[in-house]
Amino acid sequence: MQDVKTGTFIANARVALQDENLQVALTKMKTGFVDRRSEARAKLPEFDQIRDQARDIKNHTLAHLDYYLERFERKVTEQGGHVHWCSTPEDARQTILDICRRLDVKTVTKGKTMIAEEIGLNDFFEENGIEPIETDLGEYIIQLRKEPPSHIIAPAVHVLKHEVAEAFVEKHVERDPDRSLEEPRELLDEAREELRQKFLDADVGVTGANFLIAETGTSVIVTNEGNGDLTQAIPKAHIVLASLEKVVPTLEDASTIQRVLARSATGQEASVYTTFSTGPRRPDDLDGPGEYHVVLLDNERSKMIGTEFQDMLRCIRCGACLNHCPVYNSVGGHAYGWVYPGPMGSVLTPSLIGVEEAGHLPNASSFCGRCEEVCPMRIPLPKMMRHLREREFDRGLGSQSVRTGIRIWAFYAKRPELYRALANLKFSILGFLGRGKGRFRWLPGAGGWTKYRDFPAPQPGGTFQAQWYERGGARSPKP
Repeated sequence: MQDVKTGTFIANARVALQDENLQVALTKMKTGFVDRRSEARAKLPEFDQIRDQARDIKNHTLAHLDYYLERFERKVTEQGGHVHWCSTPEDARQTILDICRRLDVKTVTKGKTMIAEEIGLNDFFEENGIEPIETDLGEYIIQLRKEPPSHIIAPAVHVLKHEVAEAFVEKHVERDPDRSLEEPRELLDEAREELRQKFLDADVGVTGANFLIAETGTSVIVTNEGNGDLTQAIPKAHIVLASLEKVVPTLEDASTIQRVLARSATGQEASVYTTFSTGPRRPDDLDGPGEYHVVLLDNERSKMIGTEFQDMLRCIRCGACLNHCPVYNSVGGHAYGWVYPGPMGSVLTPSLIGVEEAGHLPNASSFCGRCEEVCPMRIPLPKMMRHLREREFDRGLGSQSVRTGIRIWAFYAKRPELYRALANLKFSILGFLGRGKGRFRWLPGAGGWTKYRDFPAPQPGGTFQAQWYERGGARSPKP
């Protein structure tokens, strides 16, 4: 698996907040994705109805996951393909390596796949003498920079144009070092020229899958660059690397979910390319791979079935929750320390690698609820993050200072009269002290807040509870 560095989130976040280039990149990102999604949603009046349909499709599939996976395998086999069941990242890596060694593979082109990142496939290829070549432009850029992706759908969103140019000059050493790379078109043309021959020379193509269709044994990948088509059609073998929950019952179901996928991700009505792959090349086909393999990865996902985290398996990796998250938009994806960043990563990562390794990630949330609001699959991300916080606390994880603070708060919260008295006292003191400027630049015990923002002074009128009682509201019964 890719190196896990989730335990350094706080340190990573501090660095990210001071990174000027990253902050510029994040500022550009948040307006683009958010505005385009809003516009796309407005153009489809039945958008919320389709969200409900998409959610129901995935719920049905997860309730009968064994049936649809077995049906998918039968259909793939009938088409001349092979399905490989892999419980762990180690199993998946070895399965892919065995296929490559049998075919005497030297180079592998890769379409965008987060599962490949999850299992650390590129490093594994290189350790075994195989050259992996990322063909998604964003993935290609970060491969040159030797970085992991920082976003699910825009892996190089943190990289500015001049940084891309610097990477090209450093790595494309056979080209004129004084060439112009000022314009985006020049960068695109150079990347296209570099990759075109690599498509032709590759022995095997590895892609991810947005959907696996049980009805036909088909894998589906959506791209905007066409690299998915070239990755799977030209080499002698096509390997689809996907996780178990990608299966859906029918072609119609996949089409329904696609209607909310692109709109939620990039604000498009549909991705530029939607590629359906069903088995290897047939005798009458003009092109296509000689072999077709589907590597199905579990990696703890089956253990999420029937738990409070099952809804996370509805995720279609659109990235909408990242785009709208104030935390992600402040620190970027690398701060999260593993493959999956943002709100979805704060739930999925602890579910896959354990609360002990990543239980603090759910704490990196403001609980504003925007992630659930925009999720096309209506995944209750805040609720699941709260469950993970509970699990972290119950297992005695996290910092002692936080645990002590929660215990103190709980002591007073269980004693309403004492809680209200102290709240009123604190409110009065802060109101008196902050009346002049209307805010606090620093407060004892609130340094994590005031380091980056002012704390507003309480306004006249007392606490919410005090105002509620004054207006005739009933007091809650004593516990």
